[in-house]
Amino acid sequence: MLEELEIRNLGPISNAVITPSKGMTAITGETGAGKSMLLSAIKLISGGKADLAKVSSFANESWAQGVFSVPKSSDVAQILQESGINAEECEDDDSKEDVYVSRSVPKNGRSRAVISGYSVPKSLLESVCSHTITIHGQSDQLRIATASKQREFLDSISCNSKELQDYESAFNKWQNAVEAYNRLINQQSSSRQRADYLRESLEKIRQIDPKPNEDENLKAKRDRIENAAQIVGAISEAVSSLDASQIDYGAIDSVDALHLVDNAARAIRSIRVDGDYNAIANQLDDISSQISDIVMQLAQQLDVDESQEDLDAINNRIHDLSDLTRRWGPQIDDVLEWAKKAQFELEDLDDSPEAVARAKDLCEKTYKDAEKLAEALYSTRKVVAKKFSDEVSKELESLSMPDAQLLINVSKSAKNKDGKFDLNVHGLDSVEFLFKPFPASNYLPMGSSASGGELSRLMLAMELVSAKQNRSNNQSMTFIFDEVDAGVGGVAAVELGKRLALLAKSSQVIVVTHLAQVAAFANVQFVVRKKIESVADSGADSRADSSADSGENSSFADTTVTKLDEISRQSEIARMLSGSQSQASLDHAKELLENSKV
Repeated sequence: MLEELEIRNLGPISNAVITPSKGMTAITGETGAGKSMLLSAIKLISGGKADLAKVSSFANESWAQGVFSVPKSSDVAQILQESGINAEECEDDDSKEDVYVSRSVPKNGRSRAVISGYSVPKSLLESVCSHTITIHGQSDQLRIATASKQREFLDSISCNSKELQDYESAFNKWQNAVEAYNRLINQQSSSRQRADYLRESLEKIRQIDPKPNEDENLKAKRDRIENAAQIVGAISEAVSSLDASQIDYGAIDSVDALHLVDNAARAIRSIRVDGDYNAIANQLDDISSQISDIVMQLAQQLDVDESQEDLDAINNRIHDLSDLTRRWGPQIDDVLEWAKKAQFELEDLDDSPEAVARAKDLCEKTYKDAEKLAEALYSTRKVVAKKFSDEVSKELESLSMPDAQLLINVSKSAKNKDGKFDLNVHGLDSVEFLFKPFPASNYLPMGSSASGGELSRLMLAMELVSAKQNRSNNQSMTFIFDEVDAGVGGVAAVELGKRLALLAKSSQVIVVTHLAQVAAFANVQFVVRKKIESVADSGADSRADSSADSGENSSFADTTVTKLDEISRQSEIARMLSGSQSQASLDHAKELLENSKV
């Protein structure tokens, strides 16, 4: 709902603030007073085209701001949250948020859009305001001008959200199945080549039969053989130093480490006085045992007999393993891991024909499921379209359009060469709103078959019928009607005002009108007045300075927007009725205001 509209420097309006009623608000004023600037301001904050020519001549930029209150659970709140914009909580209703939407248009440069303090692209402005405000009156502002918007409107009055969700889910499953099937078909040729490569590679690996970490172990063994002489010499020297008897069996009185430690242990044990000498001797015995163990390990290394023939075999094996690691390495463990994955991939590729058949079957099944739900959706739309268009046509009779007819055409798409519907995310049908304003005319698309006034009344009738059906998304919507009273008068004007007031029971309505019978039904009325002021009377006003500097005539237009109280409203209604404010017209205005209740 629009809580406030503020305008600065737009056309002849230097500053204006409008606080519409929650119900019906009427905007009145003489022709040429500047009522169109109010609509221009609303279009501007709704993401409409920024017209530099509408910037006031006495200012550098024009600016407009709308304050909307929206439920926290609304689409607008979700859009803002997804965009990272934090709206303010309403002071008098913690279930709603206040959203500040503004747009500035400088004379030189680009316009700037702001939502609740955040600079935003114009597209976000359009997205937010499309859920909060709707202008009826001109074909280029037609709310449901496109086929997609007409389908959305029909679905909203159908209350078929569960059907839509079920169908969309089935449609997405079908689309996923088709994509998977197409991928398999496209992969078949390359899959055969891939399978051949994997088989050849796995066969080569099986023939060589590598073992985990085998390449590193063989390289270490090769190093030992190639350095055997140096290794044997070093081990022999070490063994001789530790236990010479292992090298020279005749060495009885050796001075090797083992004999020296044993001699030390015996010497300590020969001490016969008190002390910890026995413990020290035991430690020396432990050292002797460790030396013996080391000598045994080294002696075993001397017993290993690795010949030149072993070295040749090892080099050949390392060459074979290197061929594998060059392709699938860098290590043998990497080769073994690749082989494991390749085996699984090959099994999947060998299963390709069966997989294609299964994928095709899934396509058929998911299509049938989606088609069945699309048929149900089509039937619902067909029934609702007939009922809704009939009710709108009846409503048009009360809006001075007795012979006008609305036709909502819901038609199935043609089947393709495979005998199937070309389903889309919305179903198998197309929706088109057609209108004929009088019997002799043909049904034509909305917007091209009606004048601005007729179109505005048609949309009013549609909004009235949808409001009767308690369409939930109207609750926070602001409807603005322009030209709705064109060609209407007398009793029809009263009926028009009454129906606008009825719509205002469920939605906020703002109507720009020339008819007193319509304005009288409003909860709040604003009047737009334009007066011509002379430079001499304006003092230091910047508008006067601008006029003088530009060399224009020494006068300028000043447009004001005023909220009317009870007495001034009666005077304005009298003016609208007769063009004067005679006592008779004032009495008539008072009577009209008293009788204009719903």
